[in-house]
Amino acid sequence: MNTNKLNINKSLLSSLIFSMTLVGCASTTPPPPSDPWTGWNHGTQDFNDSLDKHILKPLAKGYQYITPTFVNDGITNFFSNINDIGVTFNDLFQLKFSQSGQDASRFLLNTTAGVGGFVDVADRLDLPKHNEDFGQTLGFWGVPSGNYLVLPFYGPSSPRDTLGLIGDAALNPLTYVSIFSGGVVNAITGGARAVDVVDHRAELMTKEKILDESTVDRYDSLKSSYQQNREYLINDGKSSNSTDPDLLDDNEDTSGKGAIGKGGASSGSNSGNGGSESTSGSKTQSGQSLKLSEPK
Repeated sequence: MNTNKLNINKSLLSSLIFSMTLVGCASTTPPPPSDPWTGWNHGTQDFNDSLDKHILKPLAKGYQYITPTFVNDGITNFFSNINDIGVTFNDLFQLKFSQSGQDASRFLLNTTAGVGGFVDVADRLDLPKHNEDFGQTLGFWGVPSGNYLVLPFYGPSSPRDTLGLIGDAALNPLTYVSIFSGGVVNAITGGARAVDVVDHRAELMTKEKILDESTVDRYDSLKSSYQQNREYLINDGKSSNSTDPDLLDDNEDTSGKGAIGKGGASSGSNSGNGGSESTSGSKTQSGQSLKLSEPK
């Protein structure tokens, strides 16, 4: 009996020493120059993926199951229409005056004839939709992206695009409704944002499947897709890379659009909220999606 205990203790001690050795080696191994925050990023992506797997994805599947197609489309259109306000301002910030007129017209037309934005009348009239966010505006004026950064809940990002999220929030009317309204209105606004997140996560289901089936290293694939997509959007589609820039573009229309995240906790992502490309039928989500390493 004592011999067995001694052997067990030796095994445990050996395992402990081996584990500590591995941790020590990992902690002393310098991160690659191209991804200096890789330790934080991997940990955050694991957190986002776990949250997405256990909470957001089941909610998105339930949402898809119980929500009729026309209701789902209406909700997507509603938040896309609100987002057009920020898109119009970012058009102006980037000196795209003709484009800003088109996006302002989309907002006015959909808000009035489209019953508050639930019907995309502008799309039926072939009025193009453009996707711009404040992160792209910063890139337009020469602000460097910075290192790759995975944000909790939101997913793939960068210092520039993280700052862009603040600008997008400042251009979203729901932000001011939340700040200046009472408890009941705040509850309604919070509920609307939750629906937006779940709706956005549901939209990314198809792209998530493509990503998971076509990649071996999920982290590197998300990082590469996100960075290529942002470069593509900031340069108005002028990309030297042949990789599909829309793999993680949550603004691209997919009939199956139907997460993570606006970022949701998305396993795809976040790619950012928009681009300057014009895509007929494309829907944009409000910048706030839980894109859990995209998440998307």
